[in-house]
Amino acid sequence: MVFESEGRIPLADLLVFHQLARSLTSSFDLDTILRTILDHMERIVHAELWTLLMRDGDTQELYYAIAAGGEQEKLRDLRVKIGEGVAGWVVEHGETLIVPESADDPRVHQGSEGKLRQVRSVIAMPLRGRKGTHGAIEIFNPRTEQMTDYTIAFLHILADHAAIAIENAHDVARIQQLTITDDTTGLYNVRHLYDVLAREIDLCHTEGRPVSLAFLDLDRFKMVNDRHGHLVGSELLASIGHRLQELKRPQDSCFRYGGDEFVILMPATVATEALRVADGLLQTLMATEFHMKNGLTLTVSASVGVATAPADGDTLHSVIGTADSRMYLVKGSGRGQVRGK
Repeated sequence: MVFESEGRIPLADLLVFHQLARSLTSSFDLDTILRTILDHMERIVHAELWTLLMRDGDTQELYYAIAAGGEQEKLRDLRVKIGEGVAGWVVEHGETLIVPESADDPRVHQGSEGKLRQVRSVIAMPLRGRKGTHGAIEIFNPRTEQMTDYTIAFLHILADHAAIAIENAHDVARIQQLTITDDTTGLYNVRHLYDVLAREIDLCHTEGRPVSLAFLDLDRFKMVNDRHGHLVGSELLASIGHRLQELKRPQDSCFRYGGDEFVILMPATVATEALRVADGLLQTLMATEFHMKNGLTLTVSASVGVATAPADGDTLHSVIGTADSRMYLVKGSGRGQVRGK
């Protein structure tokens, strides 16, 4: 780090800004961005440990997204409440905190910082963007001569650049999620099914790993729309989508194929296991009571066809087509059942 004594920003520091800007705008991958941030911090300040904490959108707690200095494993499962310790205080107040002597500040010993190697001093600053504070950067035991106003101002500028890059990454992730999600049910859409199934078919070819697919079509769903209206029909589809997500195995994925048709993708699953899984899911689905907002209680039936690659086809469309054909055989023989080979 070059220190300024003449009121001008040294060329070396301007180059740091230039490199950071290029690095942060070259990727929308959050992990890459966080590593870039920490790498640049390490170049600016020599310290024993750097950590970067991010706010969990669900729990509103902070987690250690990345750490340098050999503490990553120790910090991996730790969570920090907003307002707790140094990082929690910084995120809560949106202000930088400098603790030159940790023994004099109880916040160092309240949070997860107390679980680290001996902390003598800390610089912590918020990652504050247009949409709020997303996390915090902590620098532990920096060299005393580096804790100058110029260095702190330099770090603030980097933190501001970092916050913008993080927000951009979040925005891109949300847009990408919208492009693969069905509006009505919240399940993945058919476009994403084709992408995921294509990758599974590739693994089937290269590694011999089977993949199974259950094609589920609701029985006489048109009667729901005719009797109760399309608003109730859409609400029921959304409820069914949510129920399928609850019933599927953790390794499986649910998709809305279109209309009242759904697909359950089962990676690394042979035909006999796929039939068993699909039958159990169907029986539980048909036993479910769906309570509508207007007071109606509805149940559903469905016809299901199951296909497995490579036995039933070795291309994306052949596997889907086989499962679809078997589903129609169920439709013609009583509905409410599962059919495989």
